[in-house]
Amino acid sequence: MQLHDVKTHRSAEDFPRSEHLAWKIAEVAADPVAVPDDTAAMVINRIIDNAAVSAASVLRRPVTVARRQAQAHPSEPGAAVFGIEGTYSAEWAAWANGTAVRELDFHDTFLAAEYSHPGDNIPPLVAVAQQLGLSGADLIRGLATAYEIQVDLVKGICLHEHKIDHVAHLGPSVAAGIGTMLKLDPEIIYQAVGQALHLTTATRQSRKGLISSWKAFAPAWAAKVGIEAVDRAMRGEGAPAPIWEGEDGVIAWLLSGKDHTYQVPLPGPGEAKRGILDTYTKEYSAEYQSQALIDLARRLRGRIGDLNQVATIVLHTSHHTHYVIGTGSGDPQKFDPDASRETLDHSVMYIFAVALQDGSWHHVRSYSPERAHRPDTIELWRKISTVEDPEWTRRYHSTDPNEKAFGARAEVTLAGGEVITDELAIADAHPLGARPFERKQYIGKFTELAEGIVTVGEQERFLAAAEGVARLAGSDLRGLNIVVEPAVLGQAPATPDGIFR
Repeated sequence: MQLHDVKTHRSAEDFPRSEHLAWKIAEVAADPVAVPDDTAAMVINRIIDNAAVSAASVLRRPVTVARRQAQAHPSEPGAAVFGIEGTYSAEWAAWANGTAVRELDFHDTFLAAEYSHPGDNIPPLVAVAQQLGLSGADLIRGLATAYEIQVDLVKGICLHEHKIDHVAHLGPSVAAGIGTMLKLDPEIIYQAVGQALHLTTATRQSRKGLISSWKAFAPAWAAKVGIEAVDRAMRGEGAPAPIWEGEDGVIAWLLSGKDHTYQVPLPGPGEAKRGILDTYTKEYSAEYQSQALIDLARRLRGRIGDLNQVATIVLHTSHHTHYVIGTGSGDPQKFDPDASRETLDHSVMYIFAVALQDGSWHHVRSYSPERAHRPDTIELWRKISTVEDPEWTRRYHSTDPNEKAFGARAEVTLAGGEVITDELAIADAHPLGARPFERKQYIGKFTELAEGIVTVGEQERFLAAAEGVARLAGSDLRGLNIVVEPAVLGQAPATPDGIFR
C-alpha cells in the first residue's frame, strides 16, 4: 500500500491533477489487476449476506416505500428490485435494494478512523451490471474496487468528528467501483468520484437523537448519486476540483481545515485489491460496537444470576462507542422505551440490558414495543452507563488486526457491594473471534432470515446463482435478485401515494 498525503491547497498553488486524491483513486480503479481468489470468495459471501438482511426487511415500511418508488420507474433493459418481478431503472433499483440492505443495521462493517458499511456498495454495482448486461466476473472486479476504496478512505479520513455522515465515503467508492466494472478511463472515473463526493456530504443528524428511517435511506441515496455521477461523467460532464483538497473543498470547510494533512492508503500499481478482507459482518441486528457486548452479556448472565441484585453496570469502552451509542452521546432518547427502532439499535445500554435478560438477540423480537416497555428491562437499562477508556480507544484505532478491538470491559456492581468484571474485545463472529463467519455461516444466516419470506426453492436457486456468480453473464445476472411470493409481499404496510406512480 502507498500512503498519500491529502491536504488543502490554495487555488493559486501549482497542484497538478495527478496529485489529487480523486485522480489517485481513479488510477486504482482503472488498474486491471486480477482479483485474488480470497477476495472473490468474500465478495460472494457478502452478496449472500446482503440478500439475507434484505429478506428480513422486505415487509418493513421504509423498504416498502423505496420498492414502490422503484416500481414507478420500469425499464427494459433494466435492473431487478428485491422481492418482485420485472426490471427497473438501475438507479432506482439501487435505491430500493440499498434501503432493504441497510434497514435492519445487519450487514457488514468496517471501523477505523471513520466507520462504514461497505456492503452498501453491492446494490448499485449489481443494478448497473444487470442493466448493462455485464458479466459476473466484471461485477466481482467492480466490487473489489468499491470495497477497497471505501476501506481506504475510512482508514484515512474521519468524518464523524466533524459531524459529517459516513456515506460521504460511499459515493466515491460506488463511482470508483462502477468505473472498474465498466473499464472506464481514469479521466471519467476522476470526474465521477468528484461529483459523487460533492453530492453526498451530509450531516450526522441522521444518526443523532431520535433516529428516523432516513438512516436506512441515506446509503441508498449515496449509491443512487454515485450511479448518476458516473452517467454524467461518461457523457463528458465534469466535477468540482480538487474536491477534497480545494481552497473551498471538503477538507477546508467540512473536515479538519487547511492546516491538517490526512494520510490515505491506496494500492500501488499492480497491487491486488484486498480491502474487503479487512471487513466483517454482523451476527446480530444492531450497531457493530454492540456485537461483542451482546456476546459479553450472554457470557455474564450465568455469573450474575438474579439480575434484580444489579446496582450499576459500567461499560468501559472506546471513544466511539461511548459517544455514539453510549451515555457520552447525551441523547435521552437512548433510554426512552418509546424511541424508534433505529434509536434503540444505537443504544448500547438498551442492547446490553436485553441481551443480559434474554441471553439472545433477535432482529424483530428484541426491538418490539412490548420488549422495550418491560418494567424490569427499563429498570435494568437505566442502571447501565458507559465511560471512555483510553486503552479501548487506542485498540479501536490500532492498525494491528490482532490488537484492534470493538468491545468493552463490563463492571457489574451488585446491591451487596460485590463487583463482577469481564471483557470481550471482538465479537464471536469476527474473523478473529470465537466463532468466525465463513461461507457456511453466511448461508445459515440467509436461510434463517429468509424462512417464511422466500420459498425453499427460490432460496436454493439464489444460492446457486450467488456461489456461481463468476460464471454468470447478461440477463443471467438478474438471478442475484430474489422474488418473494405475492401473498407474502401483500403483508407489507399500506403507504400513501407520492409523486411517482
